[in-house]
Amino acid sequence: MIISGASGTGKTTALTQLGRTHELHTRKRYPADRHRLPVLYVTVPPAATARMLAVEFARFLGLEFTGRANITDIVNAVCATAAHTRVELVCVDELHNLNLASRAGAEVSDQLKYFAERLPATFVYAGIDVEAQGLFAGVRGRQIAGRFTVIGAAPFAYGTGAQREQWRALIATLESLLRLHHHRSSSLVKLDEYLYRRSGGMIGSLSQLVRGAAIVAIEDGSEQITKKLLDSVPVDYAAQRADTASRPPRRGSPTVRKDVVS
Repeated sequence: MIISGASGTGKTTALTQLGRTHELHTRKRYPADRHRLPVLYVTVPPAATARMLAVEFARFLGLEFTGRANITDIVNAVCATAAHTRVELVCVDELHNLNLASRAGAEVSDQLKYFAERLPATFVYAGIDVEAQGLFAGVRGRQIAGRFTVIGAAPFAYGTGAQREQWRALIATLESLLRLHHHRSSSLVKLDEYLYRRSGGMIGSLSQLVRGAAIVAIEDGSEQITKKLLDSVPVDYAAQRADTASRPPRRGSPTVRKDVVS
């Protein structure tokens, strides 16, 4: 499965939550198996090579190699360790760093395919607009397209009642993770329209806003998030621009004629 969408639409959040859910489920199912490692998570480094990717797998598993170690030894150690620890889910993030048009990118794609063939696990990728990045072009791209299902990630909508309920459910989930001593439960859910306007419906922007407010609440000792506090927390430029564009013009503001160029 490949999770694809614009930046800030929650791809990494979805990927990590999937890994967390599977991890907790497996731990609950096998409480006595301390050697089991059900989830493996890596990111594709910028300008990655096949060896760099293999090292990322090894690093997650706690394997260390010298600079002289060849890629075959690293891959064999990764596959043996992953099989021994019963890895069942492999999460690969930042897939857009993979460039199939380059030789190195093609080798990284082949390396991922090789891991998928050797490991008895489900592979889930996440990246920014991977379709537009040429991931499915060429021979290797057709192989990827034939093996994976693409799930699109998009900003939350806020038009219908059902869409608003989904947005409130997301806010409630984030709010339940707060550990602020004086924070009132569901106070953020009541600000759902405000939070939607500030974040533009983007999970990344919403998470940044709530997390930033929580840090300020801890630092100033208030231990609670209020609308006044949220107003003081900046959001990313894209969300700020969307918020400004969605606001109606203030009364008395000058009207600019479109047919006049100054």
